Amino acid sequence: MMNILGISAFYHDSAACLVQDGQIISAAQEERFTRKKHDASFPKNAIRYCLENSGLTGKNLDYVAFYEKPFLKFERLLETYLAYAPLGIRSFLQSMPIWIKEKLWMKHAIAKELGFNGKILFPEHHESHAASAFFPSPFQEAAFLTIDGVGEWTTTSFGIGRDNHIQMLADIQFPHSIGLLYSTFTHYTGFKVNSGEYKVMGLAPYGEPKYKDLILSELIDLKEDGSFKLNMEYFNYCAGLTMTNEKFHKLFGGPPRKPESLLTQRDMDLARSIQEVTDEVMLRMGRHICKETGQKYLCLAGGVALNAVTNGKLLREGPFENIWVQPAAGDAGGALGAALCIWYQYLGSKRTADGKKDFQKGSFLGPEYKNGVIENYLKENDIPFQKLPTDEIPKRISDLIAGEKVVGWFQGRMEFGPRALGARSILGDARSPKMQEVMNLKIKFRESFRPFAPSVLAEKVSEYFEMEQESPYMLIVAPVKSNRRKEMSPDQEKLFGLAKLNVVRSDIPAITHVDYSARLQTVHSDTHPLFYELISQFEKDHGCAVIINTSFNVRGEPIVCTPEDAYRCFMRTNMDYLAMENYLIDKKDQKNDEIFKTDLPTLD
Repeated sequence: MMNILGISAFYHDSAACLVQDGQIISAAQEERFTRKKHDASFPKNAIRYCLENSGLTGKNLDYVAFYEKPFLKFERLLETYLAYAPLGIRSFLQSMPIWIKEKLWMKHAIAKELGFNGKILFPEHHESHAASAFFPSPFQEAAFLTIDGVGEWTTTSFGIGRDNHIQMLADIQFPHSIGLLYSTFTHYTGFKVNSGEYKVMGLAPYGEPKYKDLILSELIDLKEDGSFKLNMEYFNYCAGLTMTNEKFHKLFGGPPRKPESLLTQRDMDLARSIQEVTDEVMLRMGRHICKETGQKYLCLAGGVALNAVTNGKLLREGPFENIWVQPAAGDAGGALGAALCIWYQYLGSKRTADGKKDFQKGSFLGPEYKNGVIENYLKENDIPFQKLPTDEIPKRISDLIAGEKVVGWFQGRMEFGPRALGARSILGDARSPKMQEVMNLKIKFRESFRPFAPSVLAEKVSEYFEMEQESPYMLIVAPVKSNRRKEMSPDQEKLFGLAKLNVVRSDIPAITHVDYSARLQTVHSDTHPLFYELISQFEKDHGCAVIINTSFNVRGEPIVCTPEDAYRCFMRTNMDYLAMENYLIDKKDQKNDEIFKTDLPTLD
């Protein structure tokens, strides 16, 4: 048995992955164990889980792969600081001690932490992304596109994956980066960089693309083939500790929005504008890549590949027959890509794909907690519960959802990646007009404009959405079918901004965004049978093959990992029920709810 451990760390979303003889066995992000969102520290806990889950220690490993080349990244930082000196001195003084003390000595740190004396290999950052995109995909041959903020130097690359080999054909290098351009607008609209980009994506449909032409004329020189250069006169990320400068603020009419302050129509228009620019860049890239490679399929990875709106447009309007997106497309997935790089690219192992089924196992690669562990936790903490036979779970939970109850759902192995896929989820009735507001404000404690995602039976997807392909990892946005939409009145058509929020737009209003779209997950019986049975039961009894599926966490926290995490989150919110494996917990029966509500997040 060949054991390969992949690691990503020290930027954001640190993670570890274990690959055995080419099979993806385990993978998890460090944040799930430490409870620090986007934790960038060395993934000690994730590594421990991956090894212990397979009965291994560091001495049993054959190879360890780190997802990028630290010395090459250090070179880029030094050259950038020198190019912009003396402007970058504050940033330089903050980052250099950490590099000199820790990051440059990665090989020594890994060997010491694992007790490992074998070979430690360092693929380049975008090579790891490309490997994570192509090797787990269902395609034997495909083009790939990797696009993020920045790796060592590369910010965008494309190439071809064939059999067990990936070949880079072209790249774009720092400081020119669509990921950093999008993050600049994330910062400018008052959200947190490397965390709030999906909020910008969700906010965009409330606005108009008033600034699109200004972005294309002043900030980015975009060519027909999708290549581009940024006008660095407007950006501060090379030299400073912020994304924007005064010239940027003057161009867009004011300083960045203060976090948590009131969202204005201008913020919504900015979000819509940068989203449409990103769509245009990706569509041009897609057409060029298809022309250059002659491939029918496209695989995507890198943080920008988490933009499900753009992915949906690329699928519908682009030249490829199908696309496949790595579910942990950001830096966490680099750990997986690095490990697969060793197995296929370095060792030359055989790879056979059937064109239908990917190798990601539904991305259910994290820890699992069996009934015995859960029952011990409940009894030790004097938590009232009811134990259900497995065959009764779908019917019971289905009826609760139909009664407009909100249910925490904790089943099987935790998902790898940022999307809840039915293992660590909060579930609700997609048919309820009030459920979006209830779940945003009383369950998730987050901004009211944020849409919720639907989970739909895979074979029924085209009955609800304008889409034929699968979307198992919730990474594609598609329009709701026209025959399910509700026409808006003339007065409703005149509404602007967040006033659009409470208009019922379809017969599944809780998951229908203001532009009639939804970021959907197709649910498959082979990867998560109990979740599939639940939605099947809901359709049988209540006539709808769609339910709300949002991640099991509150604002500012990672998705829950353990039974303790799940119960604490359940008690801190207005969820009605918690289903952990065979155990059903009713909020009304709980005796100690006040102690959990002392540190609730707030929305200003």
